[in-house]
Amino acid sequence: MASGRRSNSASRSQTNSAWEIFLELDVHGSGTLHSRLRSALLAAIHDGRLPPGTALPPSRKLAADLTCSRWVVTEVYAQLIAQGYLEGRPGSGTRVARSDRTAPQPAAAAHTGAPVPRLDLAPGLPDLRAFPCKEWVAAIRAEAQRVALSDLGYQAPGGHARLRLALADYLRRVRGARAAADDVIVCTGITDGLMRVCRALASAGLRAVAVEDPTWPRLRRAMATCGLAPIPLVVDEQGLRVADLAAHPEVRVVAVAPAHQYPTGALLAPARRAALLEWARRVNGVVIEDDYDAEFRYDRPPVATLQGIDPGRVVLLGSLSKRLSPAVGIGWMVVPERWVGAVHEQGAPTPGPSTLDQLAIARLIETGSLDRYLRAARQRYRARRDALVAALERELPACRLSGIEAGTHLLLTLPAGTDETAVVFEAAARGVRVWSLGRHRQLGEPAAPGLVIGYGNLSLGRAEEAARELAAVIARANRRVVGR
Repeated sequence: MASGRRSNSASRSQTNSAWEIFLELDVHGSGTLHSRLRSALLAAIHDGRLPPGTALPPSRKLAADLTCSRWVVTEVYAQLIAQGYLEGRPGSGTRVARSDRTAPQPAAAAHTGAPVPRLDLAPGLPDLRAFPCKEWVAAIRAEAQRVALSDLGYQAPGGHARLRLALADYLRRVRGARAAADDVIVCTGITDGLMRVCRALASAGLRAVAVEDPTWPRLRRAMATCGLAPIPLVVDEQGLRVADLAAHPEVRVVAVAPAHQYPTGALLAPARRAALLEWARRVNGVVIEDDYDAEFRYDRPPVATLQGIDPGRVVLLGSLSKRLSPAVGIGWMVVPERWVGAVHEQGAPTPGPSTLDQLAIARLIETGSLDRYLRAARQRYRARRDALVAALERELPACRLSGIEAGTHLLLTLPAGTDETAVVFEAAARGVRVWSLGRHRQLGEPAAPGLVIGYGNLSLGRAEEAARELAAVIARANRRVVGR
């Protein structure tokens, strides 16, 4: 049973108790029962089933459940107390003291139910406080009241026709795409769409894909899972170095985020945009365009999509995870006509977004609600970016900020010699979640250390606090390195 749930009348007197807990323990397995029980408890602590503060079963009860000697349980409890994983409280039994000896990587905390950080500066999250709950509930209610009986059955391949039409109209109007409803395939997000496209390309005999370096590690892994070998190409201040493709004649697929590269924040320069499309025409290749952060440009209008220039060579991917919330779980692909059938043949590993959710999003697009929300979001994000940039420049004059004025993240280059991993762990210990630049690289350690700082979910009033905290953890990490 999962930790934190009450399993019987005896445990109701405990707070956050785990008197009934599933332990992956083979009573008749190899090794001593003592060592196997210790390993099982540690595994439950590390993976979050037994979070800090959880009360463990009394030794007598656990021994009875495991049909073993009570000494086995008391000895294991004593060892874990000595090591700091458990603590014995008079009148309160034995409780979990910590999950591990070191602070967890921030990325893990985001997905394992770990406590929410005091300051969340991880990139990739929009303003969750501003999610349009009233509009969303009203759209769901309205569509549920008018939904056709046929829409309550199994989903149509590619998504609901009404949402595909709404997305095609939206992408033509807002992003300069050349899309008809038949070209649009609804998916659950960028990763889902990317994997379906990559599987189709691999089935056609393509074997390698050039990817930006640095970039999201998850996207590289998704490509490799689908049978395409990721070939990293360097990103500089003008975006992907397209000329480097000449050294990789085996590559006929390129994945790129031209509107706002993650994590460098670079914009793919006009000459490189043209060169990339020329390369695709010359080698009969495919460009996978991640339309990341496209609507969030603050100093000038956003650039149009590459897909709008050459729809026969470019697959356009987008989602609502950064525009609204990852919880919405809706994305899209605009696929060249010659690849639509192959992508459909791949199907989806899991059912797509619910039909009612698709209809609700279609309604938000058709009524202009999504446009109004994004217009307000741009104003909020610009104000936060300006405040955070000013605070960081004040608190960290030796660091450098880079990237165009767009999106919901910044790249902070640290002074030479700074251990960016140590900074991340120091920040986690202070309740601050931030990501290192190195975790995004495939080509090895960056020439200069850096931090990727997200401000999408950071309230405007905490920009100063965030900058002060980062200055403190960087100074502390550097002192530790000098003191070694």
